Amino acid sequence: MARTLLMTTAIFVLSVIALAAAKPNFTGAWTMDRARSFGLPADMNQTLTITQKEDRIELETKLIQPNNERTVKDTYVLDGKEYDFTPLVPPNQPPAAGKRTAVWLPGERGIQVTDVTTAETPKGTVKTQTVRKWTISSQGELVIDMYVDNPNVSYEAKRIFIKQ
Repeated sequence: MARTLLMTTAIFVLSVIALAAAKPNFTGAWTMDRARSFGLPADMNQTLTITQKEDRIELETKLIQPNNERTVKDTYVLDGKEYDFTPLVPPNQPPAAGKRTAVWLPGERGIQVTDVTTAETPKGTVKTQTVRKWTISSQGELVIDMYVDNPNVSYEAKRIFIKQ
């Protein structure tokens, strides 16, 4: 009897540990909670459609503003390797070049995506680093903390998304 109880307890503990260690899956349709998000234009809303297969995330972001809606598609490969990508630039701006690295956070509790972009401007070359940290809150919300740094500006933004 004691042995059965010990085995049952061990299986339960191992199951809880396995569940706690599981990588988050970001797959789904998400809508930004504008009231709890900050660091973005006041009139902007966002939706995300995410497909995750193992260590690859396909992302479609809809940026919604009055009289303007854009869709941006992106891919994150969570292997720690650096990949070239084409960054989105504002209208009438010269194209930029980008390098991206994406990794699982320690304990695989989320991801970190680091973009380094280089753009030629009339004032010279501008290098910008953007770091995004994705986690799933205890309420099941997608939280994206974003930090942007370049010689002209440094800011933080937080977006909180509710799964649809």
